[in-house]
Amino acid sequence: QVQLLESGGGLVQTGESLRLSCAASGGDFSTAAMAWFRQAPGKEREFVAAITWSGGSIHYADSVRGRFTISRDNAKNTVYLQMNSLKPEDTAVYYCNEEPTYNGSEFVPGDYWGQGTQVTVSS
Repeated sequence: QVQLLESGGGLVQTGESLRLSCAASGGDFSTAAMAWFRQAPGKEREFVAAITWSGGSIHYADSVRGRFTISRDNAKNTVYLQMNSLKPEDTAVYYCNEEPTYNGSEFVPGDYWGQGTQVTVSS
């Protein structure tokens, strides 16, 4: 059973940075694509970033491209999300997801989710 555990969220001011981590266990992390999604209050969960097992292909939502960086360390079974120049509209619960797929128009989450970590950006 795959387990994902996010950490690193918190309360920051506009323009500041945070780094989220997601530690995976119970599966074959080194061969799995990984992604971050987020859900703001009253909104649907949305795609943020994805990375292939090797890190050779990376994708970002338009809203975070140029500010966020997804990376992974297969030796540590961990995927990261470096978030810079944070904005109040980045406030959300951020979720780690394993094996997302791309259907030609959007990333569809895989079956496994972490519990989420809250990111709050004050103005």
